[in-house]
Order: sequence, then structure tokens, then C-alpha cells
Amino acid sequence: MEKGVHNARWEKAFDRLLTPLEEFIHRQTTSGMLLMICAVVALVIANSPLYESYEHLLHTPLSLGFGQDLFSMSIHHWINEALMAMFFMIMGLELKRELLVGELSSPRQALLPIMAAIGGMLVPALCYVALNPQEPAIKGWGVPMATDIAFAVGALSLLGPRIPKNLITFLIALAIVDDLGAVAVIALFYTAELNLTALVYAAACTALLASLNLGGVRRPLPYAMLGVLLWAAMLSSGVHSTIAGIIVAFLIPIRPKFEPEHFIERLESLPPKLQAALADGTDIIHNVRFRSLVDSLGNGVRLVQAPAQRVEHILHLPVAYLVIPIFALANAGIPIEFGSFGKYLGDPITLGVLGGLLLGKPLGIAGFTWLTVKLGWASLPRGLNMKHIFGVGLLGGIGFTMSIFIADLGFANSPEDLLMAKTGILLASAVALLGGFLWLLVLTSNRQPVQHPGASQY
Repeated sequence: MEKGVHNARWEKAFDRLLTPLEEFIHRQTTSGMLLMICAVVALVIANSPLYESYEHLLHTPLSLGFGQDLFSMSIHHWINEALMAMFFMIMGLELKRELLVGELSSPRQALLPIMAAIGGMLVPALCYVALNPQEPAIKGWGVPMATDIAFAVGALSLLGPRIPKNLITFLIALAIVDDLGAVAVIALFYTAELNLTALVYAAACTALLASLNLGGVRRPLPYAMLGVLLWAAMLSSGVHSTIAGIIVAFLIPIRPKFEPEHFIERLESLPPKLQAALADGTDIIHNVRFRSLVDSLGNGVRLVQAPAQRVEHILHLPVAYLVIPIFALANAGIPIEFGSFGKYLGDPITLGVLGGLLLGKPLGIAGFTWLTVKLGWASLPRGLNMKHIFGVGLLGGIGFTMSIFIADLGFANSPEDLLMAKTGILLASAVALLGGFLWLLVLTSNRQPVQHPGASQY
């Protein structure tokens, strides 16, 4: 046994087992692969004798509340309304970080991915509207605007070190702006009738969250409690409840209490105090002075980190490896009548989604990037050319998570149209994934692998 260290009988064995798993789980490719597996599982279930049980489970009502005040929704709605609010919160935290200290913090640095994202939203929407100019099909115009960040970054990461790090950074920044655009589209155009009383409650919760921020409250719990109340108010207001996740993300403090230099000074002053405290005994359970110094060290470790950063770190794994796969299982189950597949492909809604994601996305992303560079507003990151950008544009056509989410909102009352939209989304996402991967694989086939220290986890 190592001196001064106490291990339970199987503790070392479990430490050895978990270390490779933790290293594996932190790779973004894992999230994309898990998402793909869940989508395939949902498709298999939807086209098997289990489909009826699958539908019954998703439509089972689930009620939560106190006394007479209940939130009652189907399991499917709880997944789309509640779990997805956590996904939107992570998205908001990522966006906030990028705006303040990341790739979007400098206006000139941010302009290129912003323009690429605008092109990647505008052109696909126009492609869809060109084929579906009339009601009710036009309600799906927002469906091909979105890019699935987990799938896209996961596909790019599969190419390994042959891909320039700048290309991954560009795709992440583009996808974050794209997600913000999708959130704005949901809030402005996919909102039901408004409940003004509930909106007042939502505004009050937002004001309280802002007060916590301005008052220097750094513990996550008060933000979580008010966030739940804000979510409930949003759910009742008619504005899509997942917007609550974005609001909470933007109001969690991003600045730590301690600067690193101050934390190091406090850290350096502790060892003599800890050594002196040992005079009261080596049993930490009864040594109050030693225990209080250890608590002080723990508080310092907490306060030298930004609260938003800690919340993002806590939520990243459950969102990436539970929330998004569950969403895929609940929403990708599409019954396919192979005898009618030609009819599906000939439907204007399916064609609009396919055209938007497979043509509109790469043309919009690459076209607006080329125009921005040509006008001299920004320059391509070092080591990249327009062929790289076109490959990213192809991967941008993977619209899976957000596209399905918007389709559910737009065609909530039109099951047949929703089926056509989801068919287009799944087919386009599969083709975009394969096409983008192969394009970049061929493009970088002669490139020497380069190690990228400190590559982003996103």
C-alpha cells in the first residue's frame, strides 16, 4: 500500500478500468457515434413489430407537480421540452464562452464563421421555400437551416491529425452561430399563442437571475432553482420552453472570484498552516483546525474557476451521452414503407429538406465564405483553402438534432408532413455525413499527420 493512501479492496482495479473509459468518453467522436447508433436503433424499432409499443411508451403521460398544480405531458414532450432545455443550456454556455474568450471574441476573427453560418442558414431556407411556397408545407422552411454540431464535429474528428486544427475550430464557430440562428428562428417563428401572465413570470425569473449575477452569487444551485421556474413559465407562455436554457446560460457568471495569481498566493500560504494544525492530531475527523483549512482549500479551488465553466463541465457529459441519444431514440423512429419510398422522395417537403441540406448548405457556407474573403472583410485561416471550406459545407448538411426539433414544431399538427420532413432529414444527414467525410478524406490523403496539442473537446 502506498504510504499515506488508503485504498478499498477493489478501488485500484476500478481506477485502472475507468481511466481508459474516461479518456475515450471525452472524445467528441464518441458523442457522434452514439447519436448515430441511437438513430439506427430507433429506425429499426420503428420498422419492426415493436413500433406499437415504442409509440405507446412515447405517448404515455407523465405528470409532475404539487397538489392541484401539475405539469402533465407525454414522455415524448418531456424529452423535447425538458431534456432539450439542458442541451440548449450547454449550447448557450458554449456560445457565451466563444463570444467572450474564444473564436468569436474578436470581430474580424468572428466575421468569417458568422458569414458562413448566415449563408448556411439563408440559402437552405430559400431552397426549401422555392419548392414549398404554400401553406402548410412552408412551415418547414426552418428545418434545413440547422447543423448538428455533434455529428459534424464527430465526422471531422474521425479524420484525425490529417485535418488542420483551424478547420475544426472554423466548423465549431460556424456551428455555434448556426445554433444561435436556429434558437432565434424557434423563438420568433415557431412560437404558439402567447400567455402574457406567464411571460411576466418569466421576466421576473430572468430579472432575479440577473440580480444573482450582479450580486456575485456563484453557486450553481440558486441558478438551477430559478432556471426550473423560468422553464415552467416559458412552457406556459407559448414561447418554446427550451429558450429558458439559453437565458440561464447567459446569466451564469463567466468571471471567477479569484484571479490565478491570488489563488496561488493563498495556496502557497496553506502548507505551513496545515503542518501546524497537525499538532492537534492526525485524525482529520477530530482535527477541526486541519479540516477547516482543507475546506478553505476546496473553496479556493471552486472560486478560481468561472461558474459558467464549472456548470458546462458538469453538464457536458450527461447532455452529450444521455440527453442527445435519448432525443434521437424518441424522434428518429420513422416507419418506412419501402414500396412507397419513391413517393416519399417525390414529395415537395422531402425534396425541400434534401435540397436545403445537400445543396443549400455547402453552397451557402462556401459561397458566403468566398464572398467575405473576396471583399477583403476577412481572410481564410492559415493552412485552409476553399476546398476545405466546401468539405465543411457538406458536413454542415448534417442537420439531425436541431432539424428534427424544428420539424416537430413546424409540423406538430401534420403527421404526414412531419414524416416527409424527417425522411428528408435522415436521408440528407446520412448523405452529407458520407459525402463530407469522403471529400475531406480524399482532399487530405497526401497530407502528413500533424499533432494538435490541446485540441478542443467540442
